[in-house]
Amino acid sequence: MSSPAATSVEPHLGADDRAEITRQVRAASTSFYGAMRILERSRREAIFAVYAFCRALDDIADDQNISAQERDADLLKWRNDIDALFAGSASNVICRALSGPVRTYGLRREDFLAIIDGMQMDADGPIIAPDWRQLDLYCDRVASAVGRLCVCIFGEPGDAGRLVAKHLGRALQLTNILRDVAEDAVIGRLYLPRELLKKHKIDYHDAATVMAQPGYVELWREMSNHAERAFANAESALKHCDRRKMRPARIMLEVYRRNLQRMIAMNDADLVNPKASKRLVGKAEKILIALRHGIL
Repeated sequence: MSSPAATSVEPHLGADDRAEITRQVRAASTSFYGAMRILERSRREAIFAVYAFCRALDDIADDQNISAQERDADLLKWRNDIDALFAGSASNVICRALSGPVRTYGLRREDFLAIIDGMQMDADGPIIAPDWRQLDLYCDRVASAVGRLCVCIFGEPGDAGRLVAKHLGRALQLTNILRDVAEDAVIGRLYLPRELLKKHKIDYHDAATVMAQPGYVELWREMSNHAERAFANAESALKHCDRRKMRPARIMLEVYRRNLQRMIAMNDADLVNPKASKRLVGKAEKILIALRHGIL
């Protein structure tokens, strides 16, 4: 692996390509954009390229206006694009932006493919009441695999960084699942684990009815305990990493943990009301969190 002291993501990557990648990231995620802005340019552009890759795949999996065959074909094309990338031939703007980071930071092909596998799980779905084993696999593919790419770029590619990726990825994904139960139900998805649904006597065959059933609040709060433990595990893992290198991970942890804590503080009536405000961390607060970690 070459030295991470490179001054650019890809020497021949044009300014227009860089601007397009940055535009995609900024438009899609203020949390991610703000957390990664504190990085030096080469690492920041590498992270943005990874995010753009994930965003492109997520859009394929979530597109309700294309057929299952079209989704499969689009995801297969990305598999081929990743194979071409690692063979030294970037086929699109995102792969061109990734080609430098792959060499400079030692990004692994299997992590990119794991992310595609995770999106394939959604494309093959809808996912409805997975068991814990399937849910953990999904979290690893769509979140922890992204984290494994990110910690390499941050400068913590070893076991300590990978452990952060494992636990923080799971924490973020579980928080998203708890936040988006109603939104996911609209498209027939239900990521709540089957074991908990059965434990709380919830019929999960129709995702749209789950929130209205008597055991939902108790289930939701029990699952939030799993997310809290994942955050605690991630925080413990971060203690074994270089604090300065992992500042972006700490920002993401703090933003999402605050979101989880604010949802936990909601009363039972609001938890079952899809229209209730979750009082999540807003843009100004995210900026303050990023600034605080940026100067530590």
